[in-house]
Amino acid sequence: MQANPAFRFNLTENKKIYFASDFHLGTPTYQESRAREKIIIRWLDSILYDAEAIFLLGDLFDFWFEYKYSVPKGFIRFLGKLAEIRDQGIPVIIFTGNHDMWMFDYFRQELNVPIIKEPVSIQINDQLLHIGHGDGLGGGDNTFKFLKKIFHSRLSQRLFAAIHPRWGMGLAHQWSRHSRKKNMKLDESFKGKEYEWIYQYCLEVEAKKHHDYYVFGHRHLALNIPLHDHSRYFNIGEWISFKTYGVHDGKEFMLKTFA
Repeated sequence: MQANPAFRFNLTENKKIYFASDFHLGTPTYQESRAREKIIIRWLDSILYDAEAIFLLGDLFDFWFEYKYSVPKGFIRFLGKLAEIRDQGIPVIIFTGNHDMWMFDYFRQELNVPIIKEPVSIQINDQLLHIGHGDGLGGGDNTFKFLKKIFHSRLSQRLFAAIHPRWGMGLAHQWSRHSRKKNMKLDESFKGKEYEWIYQYCLEVEAKKHHDYYVFGHRHLALNIPLHDHSRYFNIGEWISFKTYGVHDGKEFMLKTFA
């Protein structure tokens, strides 16, 4: 964990910081993904008047890989909206998730959107938040942690890049669908604090440095769980079914649902 906050915001009374995660654009069908994309754009349009910054905490796409000269087709409305938001001077910060960990330079170069791959701390007024996607944190899930190390290796990335996109993208989408179906029931049920790996990770970080809020995605559940010493762990859920997101108004963090 870095010694100083990666981002600092001094909010005026009418400004807010927004957080969303797990859009999973591209799944389960083209039509359903397109409909969700339009809803996400409506949400983004609805918050522009008071957004000081927007944090997108991973798994925006069900799969993403940037080849040297190409990126996955589709999602043009979402990408265009991000470009519009950045052109208005509103910061957008993206974290990679376990489904879109192979983001590299495209968003930074084309949209001026930084890509962050590990949890960081940010400061909003006088409050400290620790935020990230949430995959591979805490104890347990050792199989995924092993696979994550492999997928993050330069060798794995180069080997996949050598596969023609026609075959590579099809293989990746098949793997992504299999992974999501396999873990759907596990990821979308609350098993108790002792089995919530992100919650356990938050306790570990809190023991080293106090944060007012811990904000993550990945779990596909909207969670609001107290830690000790006036800290809370929030999971901001997903947009396939529930359309939940987080907002900090300079005083407190809240979970909300977009209707």
